[in-house]
Amino acid sequence: MTATGPVVVTAGETMLLGIADPPGRLRHARSLAMGIGGAESNLAIGLSRLGVPSRWVSLLGDDEPGQTVLDRVRAEGVDTSAVRRVPGRPTGLYLREEVGGAVRVTYYRAGSAAATLAPEAVDAAALTEGRWLHLTGITPLLSASCADFVRWAAQAARDAGVRVSFDVNYRSRLGNAEDARAFTEELLPLVDLLLVGTEEGRALWDWRDDETQSRTLADMGAREVVVKRGAEGAAVLVDGQWVEHPGFRVPERDPIGAGDAFAAGYLAAHVDGAKPADRLRTANALGALCVRAHGDFEGLPSRRELDDFLHDRTDLGR
Repeated sequence: MTATGPVVVTAGETMLLGIADPPGRLRHARSLAMGIGGAESNLAIGLSRLGVPSRWVSLLGDDEPGQTVLDRVRAEGVDTSAVRRVPGRPTGLYLREEVGGAVRVTYYRAGSAAATLAPEAVDAAALTEGRWLHLTGITPLLSASCADFVRWAAQAARDAGVRVSFDVNYRSRLGNAEDARAFTEELLPLVDLLLVGTEEGRALWDWRDDETQSRTLADMGAREVVVKRGAEGAAVLVDGQWVEHPGFRVPERDPIGAGDAFAAGYLAAHVDGAKPADRLRTANALGALCVRAHGDFEGLPSRRELDDFLHDRTDLGR
């Protein structure tokens, strides 16, 4: 890694996003608010806002949605130099609506440019120039070649001495729990940091006890296991020690992107050399700040905004 290179590299699909406006069912929307969203770019943006140099690696269609995604991620200070455009393939799209008070999404990503990710589809050096490579369980469910890409990328990082972070990030609309569980367990020997939500834990492993299951996953190879508990906080198993930290109670406007914000906060604190409890506190804070605003990443804070939140300082804004 050069002095100006990324500290964290991440790879995966980002899509154009249409949000029903006003909030409600799509069929009643008068218009669609346009945005972008993707777990990996959400994380890269979160890190960039905190001053941690990040790089997002992906494939986009050679179309206007692809240009929109590229422009918006790049505008956040994220290194997009390794993003490639794929002629003849569309950029993915997803739509969001609110039904019964819950957010519901519909994906249009089959056959997208990012679904053609495969080993050596991007330069391995672009993935291994940082201290961390962050991957998610979304990518391997997009296609068989995407699953091969994640395996290849994780191994390339391990061979280069780069630490691997893996967020389970299970999406039931992309694949079944059995496949997601099998892939995660296969990857664990290459994983330095595993992030898993309690709902994912129940869906994939039918667990009832966070600590017991975390120790099982650690025995399978994960060197550090973080359990995301949403508003209840989080816990981590690291060096054999179980550490817990409560969450922050805030008004929730939009839950989408909270897990990615959490991961960004945890990695940022890791890069800063923070202790496990402080890593959890920072991660919980980013998750809380994310859900207070609409959008996948729009509520993610700057470093000063994060510090103000953690120290309960109020900026009147005028």
